[in-house]
Amino acid sequence: MTRRLPAAAAVALLAAAVLAGCGSDAGSGGKTEITFWDTNAGPARTPIWQHAIAEFEKANPGIDVNYVGIPIAQAPQKIDTAIAGGGTPDVADIATSGLGNLVAQKALEPVDTRIAANPALNGKFNPALMTTVKNVVPDGKAYIIPISTNAGAFWYRKDWFTEAGLEPPKTWQEFFTVVEKLTKPGENRFGFTIRGGSGSIAQMLEAVYGQSGVTEFFDAAGKATINDPRNVTALEKYAGLYKKNTPEGDLQNDYVKMVAQFDTAGSIAIMQHNLGSYQDHIKALGPDKVASVSVPKSDSGVQAVLSNPVSGVGVFSASENKEAAFKLAEFFAAKDMAGYIAEKSGVIPANTDVPPSQAEHIKEAQRVMNDPATKVIQMPYHLPEFNEITKTWAEPLFQKVLLGQLSAKDFLEQFAARLTEAQVAYKKRHG
Repeated sequence: MTRRLPAAAAVALLAAAVLAGCGSDAGSGGKTEITFWDTNAGPARTPIWQHAIAEFEKANPGIDVNYVGIPIAQAPQKIDTAIAGGGTPDVADIATSGLGNLVAQKALEPVDTRIAANPALNGKFNPALMTTVKNVVPDGKAYIIPISTNAGAFWYRKDWFTEAGLEPPKTWQEFFTVVEKLTKPGENRFGFTIRGGSGSIAQMLEAVYGQSGVTEFFDAAGKATINDPRNVTALEKYAGLYKKNTPEGDLQNDYVKMVAQFDTAGSIAIMQHNLGSYQDHIKALGPDKVASVSVPKSDSGVQAVLSNPVSGVGVFSASENKEAAFKLAEFFAAKDMAGYIAEKSGVIPANTDVPPSQAEHIKEAQRVMNDPATKVIQMPYHLPEFNEITKTWAEPLFQKVLLGQLSAKDFLEQFAARLTEAQVAYKKRHG
């Protein structure tokens, strides 16, 4: 029987697990016992994994799975500590944004041969999605079996658009037009909310590349394209919305504050985020008042979207029972359970055998993802420095751009220099 622990209890267990090791073992009654770490645990996600594990145990009565839930902010450090101390789990929920670090530590087993040998998985993943999985590591192998992916979304107030006789924007020109029309400061209504605080850079990059139509993060010579003149113009227009069509408090906006303005305060017409915020919007506003569109096309007609992290399941090299661990990972990724996990999480299933979703926000995202004309810009998650550059260095400077204290051109020139330097170093290390 699965031992299911809430996130709060997981912290205490982890301390003991890292010291004593928490890999597979002989469970009660001669059963094989393995441990699964959920690296983004919380009230919304924990029950989803618990159900999936219960279904696996029914189908595999000889295996017991211990669930350990870890809040996302604690997960990277917990995993690194477990690797260093020899106490990794057998299996974990892992996203491509952190995959390169784990592969560099030789912590995970490659999964290409397992996928190829499993009829329920072989050839069942979107090619662009698999490219994202393999591009973040230097050897081009897959180290997670994909479960789901996300997509950028522009959530909008359907009722406001109906009242104003407006259609949701399909191009950036239309976006700036409707944002202006729906801004009414005297009524505490703003056309948009900019994420200026924690987590701002990914959304800024999405808006910049989406507008410009530039479709590669690095050119053939390995030089970052972020300072392309088209991107500079795009950032100038995007940052120009601050305080004019957005609340002044957006400078410090993180996800929680954005949602509060859009859902609770009801003062925002359009909020840029991803599919993962669907449940929050529906709970607060209901399906009659909120919907989403994908990232608008550039004015030249290019549908350019950033690669979103792919979530999957990885098997740790230190596992003492890799066969049972792989069985669990493959069970999660097969059609039925992948569909369940994606539906309950409000994201896109990685397995293309999953029947099309009836949820409008998922259908819209899948339409764009499956369109051969869509250009997917691979985010440089392969660079070990990328998170530090975007979080520690770029976020404060982006705030200066919003305040008019730093030009968009100077910011992007500095940004490009750092990314290019990191890319050159990466190529030297890996060829």
